[in-house]
Amino acid sequence: MPEKLLSRFSRASFTLPHLRFLSPQSSLSLRSLHNFIAPTSQKSPFTLSRSVAAATAMDSSSSTPCKLVLCGKSSAENEIAKSLMNNNTLKLPDNVQVSTLLHSEIINKQQRQDEESFCIERFMNSLSTNQFGRLLIWSPILPSTHDVVSNNFGELPIGTVCVADVQYKGRGRSKNVWESPAGCLMFSFTIQMEDGRVVPLLQYVVSLAVTEAIKDVCDKNGLPRIDVRIKWPNDLYLNGLKVGGILSTSTYKSKKFNVSTGIGLNVDNEKPTTCLNAVLRELSAAACTLRREDIVAAFLNKFENFYDLFINGGFQTLEELYYKTWLHSGQRVIIQEKNENQVVENVVTIQGLTSSGYLLAIGEDNQMCELHPDGNSFDFFKGLVRRKLE
Repeated sequence: MPEKLLSRFSRASFTLPHLRFLSPQSSLSLRSLHNFIAPTSQKSPFTLSRSVAAATAMDSSSSTPCKLVLCGKSSAENEIAKSLMNNNTLKLPDNVQVSTLLHSEIINKQQRQDEESFCIERFMNSLSTNQFGRLLIWSPILPSTHDVVSNNFGELPIGTVCVADVQYKGRGRSKNVWESPAGCLMFSFTIQMEDGRVVPLLQYVVSLAVTEAIKDVCDKNGLPRIDVRIKWPNDLYLNGLKVGGILSTSTYKSKKFNVSTGIGLNVDNEKPTTCLNAVLRELSAAACTLRREDIVAAFLNKFENFYDLFINGGFQTLEELYYKTWLHSGQRVIIQEKNENQVVENVVTIQGLTSSGYLLAIGEDNQMCELHPDGNSFDFFKGLVRRKLE
């Protein structure tokens, strides 16, 4: 068993075909956005701010440490938070300095967060899980929430979640940079799994939990449902535009897979594409908007339920709902394959997913096949490898 296994599809080692859509879809070009946090006043009370300036970047050479605020759902998690702080346990890569605070200290010292920052109390009041999210790490600005949970995996309880108001080194698939402006929901959390065969399917459970959580929050607030859809394997689309994505990575240690999953979702930032609240304003005259705290809590509540079904009953327990949410049922695509010195085009129609999580499709000759990404294309559908099934 390899020491490190990425929770994504493996690259094919043979000649790669080219695939194009019969109905083209738009793609999102991601560029890095550099932000910084304004110095906090030394007077009490003071504000933990997420002020942003696109022209200035905070990097590993900065003398300003990243603030990590810890909070637990119960006294047990708060004791863990206290131990993490007292022992200076949490580290970040590239020698980024860390300053750890307890949420209770902020309250006791009458420090306050600005109105746009993540509201920890609101999140905790909305959380109803037994495991996921019960220890929260919040920061006004970070290189990456994924770095926090993955680099400190062994020191954190399983299910720990890290949320940032702004991140400046967010990661997407294939080392792409995820643009993370203020208003975007960015969080990562930890999971531990034993069966490596189902690790690649986890991202589908996460994607589905995100879309269902958004519906739950809309229903709870009496708002029109926002129809966020899943683009295989790990993107979230709204009205034809990308509004979110999921990245899962894992390491194999002591016969277990330590999975770090990161989610980015455009909640209140209309750039670079669109966001949930922009679409909500088009659907409703009400002044109510979706808040990041409510969505994270609703996601973790929903994910814990879905994850239990997934582990105990397999992904088939969620397949029906997943297919109602994804974009691809009945989608016809053209695969270009080399046959000696000629390029042959074959049309296949997507039917669903195989048991291993790849696309299941059928050709015009009624031959069933499994479609694998080539591992090179930014858009998975721009390069698929076809493997015929018996």
